[in-house]
Amino acid sequence: MRRRTTSLSPLFSSSKLSLFNQMQQAAYGVRIWRMFNPESPKPDEGGSSPRGTTPFITFVLGGPGSGKGTQCARIVENFGFTHLSAGDLLRHEISSNSKNGAMILNTIKDGKIVPSEVIVKLIQKAIQSSENDKFLIDGFPSKENCLAYERTIDAEPNIVLFFDCPRRR
Repeated sequence: MRRRTTSLSPLFSSSKLSLFNQMQQAAYGVRIWRMFNPESPKPDEGGSSPRGTTPFITFVLGGPGSGKGTQCARIVENFGFTHLSAGDLLRHEISSNSKNGAMILNTIKDGKIVPSEVIVKLIQKAIQSSENDKFLIDGFPSKENCLAYERTIDAEPNIVLFFDCPRRR
């Protein structure tokens, strides 16, 4: 998996910036806005959905209490994404009383981790059954999960949001 990192801290700096730096930051903000804007052009790489469009995938990572759920709700409300929680998908599959749901339940009862491929297949099924083509995938934190996603879907996520929030004292 390629790593793309960008620091947003300069956007929020209180120091005075040169006009050139301010223009660069404004352009960067416009690019971010375009990525989340419902009318923005669709990306042309990765796997496609049955509707013929390429889904725009965002992984949302961070520790418990870091604000993932709050920010996902805001992104859904403001930019029209569909929020897919790995935990919710697993619970839904278990409650469906399917053969796959029984296997997931037994795996959890045995204190084991559900295989990454199973979670990816649930995510893929949710993406394919959705009318939307922009997704926030929450609760998909491990490197193994990400590699299984890339193997199964044959695409990388478009964006990875990582909430690195220090504990308050």
